[in-house]
Amino acid sequence: MTEQISPFKALDFIRDNAQAYATAKANVVYMMEYRKSLKAILMQEATDLKTESAKETYAYANQSYIDHLKAIQEAVGEAERLRWLMVGAEARIEVWRSLESSARMEIKGAQ
Repeated sequence: MTEQISPFKALDFIRDNAQAYATAKANVVYMMEYRKSLKAILMQEATDLKTESAKETYAYANQSYIDHLKAIQEAVGEAERLRWLMVGAEARIEVWRSLESSARMEIKGAQ
């Protein structure tokens, strides 16, 4: 069983994907913050509308805002995919550690 679980492969995976995860997470944060700016820009465009509520409705219904929400969805999906792959790699290391500890205990018990 322990031969099938390689902590070194898991550690390599974490190392090799750390930058991709960091970039994906940074993209999510940026896009969430930019969403606020985009809303403000769109509300400023609505010069013919008098109430803040009408301007807000215009901004939320604008195609560029909707497109941005779709981009946020994709960015969050990628960040979460990478995060769970990292969690899985960490879990493989923990399983390996547990199996190795059990094997050492069995050896000690047999002596």
